[in-house]
Amino acid sequence: MTEPARQLEPSLPPPAAGAESVSLWTIVRESVRGEIHHDFTEGPIGRAILLLAVPMVLEVVLESIFAVADIFWVSHLGPDAVASVGLTESLLTIVYALAMGLGIGATAVVARRIGEKDPEGAARAAAQALVLAVAVSVVLGVSGALLAPRLLTIMGASPSVVATGRGYATIMLGGEAAIIILFVVNAIFRGAGDAAIAMRVLWLANIINIVLGPLLIFGVGPFPRLGVTGAAIATTIGRSVGATYAVVRLFRHASRVPVGRRHLRVDFGVMRQILDLSGSATLQNLIGMASWIGLVRILAGYGSDALAGYTIAVRLIIFALLPSWGLSNAAATMVGQSLGARKPDRAEASVWRASRYNAYFLTAVGIFFFLAAPLILKAFTSDPTVSGYAIRCLRVVALGYPLYAYGMVLTQSFNGAGDTWTPTWLNLACFWIFELPFAWALAHSLGLGPAGVFWAITAAFSLLAVASMAVFGRGNWKTREV
Repeated sequence: MTEPARQLEPSLPPPAAGAESVSLWTIVRESVRGEIHHDFTEGPIGRAILLLAVPMVLEVVLESIFAVADIFWVSHLGPDAVASVGLTESLLTIVYALAMGLGIGATAVVARRIGEKDPEGAARAAAQALVLAVAVSVVLGVSGALLAPRLLTIMGASPSVVATGRGYATIMLGGEAAIIILFVVNAIFRGAGDAAIAMRVLWLANIINIVLGPLLIFGVGPFPRLGVTGAAIATTIGRSVGATYAVVRLFRHASRVPVGRRHLRVDFGVMRQILDLSGSATLQNLIGMASWIGLVRILAGYGSDALAGYTIAVRLIIFALLPSWGLSNAAATMVGQSLGARKPDRAEASVWRASRYNAYFLTAVGIFFFLAAPLILKAFTSDPTVSGYAIRCLRVVALGYPLYAYGMVLTQSFNGAGDTWTPTWLNLACFWIFELPFAWALAHSLGLGPAGVFWAITAAFSLLAVASMAVFGRGNWKTREV
C-alpha cells in the first residue's frame, strides 16, 4: 500500500535548503500559530502534511473531548437521558451529512483555486458556499424544531425517553444553523490551508460547551438545573459563538481567502459548481450517516440499556476517530491544491503518506481500547448491563481501526480531488447494501442481538477501506476538473 509513495517521491521537487534540519517541535509551533502562509504545493510532503494536520488534529481533539465530556455528564442522569441523546444524535447525522457535503464542495473548489494561485476565485467560491449554508440552515432549523418529539417517536423512543429528551431534541434540531455554518466556514479555511484559524474557531465553540454543560445540566450556582436540556443549550450556544467568530474571520482582509461584501452577490455559475460537488458529497454522507440511524433503529428494539451502552461506546470511538479526521482533511487539502498546481504525483504521494501516519495512530488506539475497555467504561456508568454492551461494542469496533485509518484518508482524498461520486457509490455498497442487512441478519436471524450490530459495523468499515484502496490505485481521480 505504501509502495506508490516510495516510487513517486523521488520525482518530487527537492526540499528547500535547511528544511530537513527543521525540528518537529518547530513545525508544530509554526502550524499552530498559523502566522505564515505556506505554499503546500512545494517542498517536502511530510512537512506539508504536518503543517496542515497538526492544527486540524488539535481542532478535532477538543471536539472529541467535548463529545466524551458531554456524554459523561448526561450519563449521570440515567439510561433514558443517554438514550434520548443517542437518538437525537442519530437524527442530527442527516444535518451533519448536509453540512459536510457543503463543506466538501467548498474545500474542493477553494483548494483548487488556491493551487491555481487564484485568490479572487477562492473568495467567490467561499462566499457562495456561505450563502448556501445560510439558506439550508433556515429550512432545516425550523422544520427540526417543530417536528422534534415526533421524530424521536419515529426513531423508536419509548414514552419515557420522549418525555426526557424532547427539550434536548428540539433545541439541538432547532439550532442546526450553527452546525452547518461552522462546518462550511471551517471547510473553507482548510481548503485555503488556513487550518490554524479553523482550529481556533472550534476550540472557542467547544470550550464554551465544556464550561456551560455541567453548569446547566446540574444547576450549579445561579444556573438553573435543566437536566439533559441544559446540555443542548450549552452546545448550541457554544456552536453559535464559534460560527459567528468564523464568519467574522472570513471577512477580515488578512484572510488567505479575501472575502468581501461584493462576493455575496449570487453567482449562479460558482454556486452551481459548488452544488454539483456538494450534492453528491451530501448524498455520500447521507448514505453513510443514515446507516447509523438504521443501526440505532435495530438497537432500539433491545431496550434503553443496549441503546445507552452503544451511545457511550460510540462517543468513545468518536474520541479516537476525530483526530484521524485531521489527517484525512490534511490529505484532502494537499490533493486539491496539488491538482490545482498540476502536480498529481505529489497528490498521490501525500495520500499514501497521510494514510500511513493515520494507521500508526489508530492501531495504537485500537489496542488500548481493546485492552482497557472495562476500566474506561467505569468512568461513564455503574450499571453492569449498560457497561457490558458498551465494552463489547468498543472492543469489536476497535478491531478494525488499522483498516479504518486507510479508508478515512482515501475517502477524503477522493473528495479533495472533486471526485465525490466515487466515495458515494462505495458508501452505498458498503453501508446500505452490505452493512444494514448484515446487521439485521446477525442480530435477529443468527440471534447475536446487539453484538451482531457491532460486528456489522466493523465488517462494513473494513470493506470500505479495502474497496477504496483498490479504486484509488486506478488513478481516475487525478483527471477530475473542478
